[in-house]
Amino acid sequence: MISPLSSDTGLSAGAGQGWREALGRLYREHQPWLQGWLRRKLQQDEPAADLAQDTFVRLLRRATDTEALRAPRAYLSTIAHGLLVNHWQRQDLEAAYLAELAAQGEPQAPSPELRLQQLQQLMALQQLLDGLPPKAARAFLMARLEGMSYADIATELGVSERMVKHYMAQALRQGLQRPLDAAA
Repeated sequence: MISPLSSDTGLSAGAGQGWREALGRLYREHQPWLQGWLRRKLQQDEPAADLAQDTFVRLLRRATDTEALRAPRAYLSTIAHGLLVNHWQRQDLEAAYLAELAAQGEPQAPSPELRLQQLQQLMALQQLLDGLPPKAARAFLMARLEGMSYADIATELGVSERMVKHYMAQALRQGLQRPLDAAA
């Protein structure tokens, strides 16, 4: 068991036995009252017990001279009120987070019709690319999918910008011919 005067509390062992006894006495005399006060505020037993315990942990960490307290209940309720506000803020934050998650809804898979349409579009794109020379196909993908400029594509492919324009025109002609070929 950790001593209330251990290094974890920030207190030195020289604080003395009297300090421990005073804190123990304060706990015995006021903990039931404090827990009841918190229970009335929270309308719940478990969080009230936790916050009452946290209040005394704060006292322990602050190394408060509990014998010098003129109004111990006022002092305890002030500490507990700060912890209570933190508790409510955490609850509000959690509720907002859960509401946001609920508003996003379940990720939905595309309908079978949409999946078929997307598959058909991908197949048409593949046919277009198959009908182009490799550099023209690559130039088309860089421009349309990656959003690269003709100058950047030219640098990447090691050709002139004019050649990239030629490749794009070739891809567009090929794309326009496909629907006509399919209709025939």
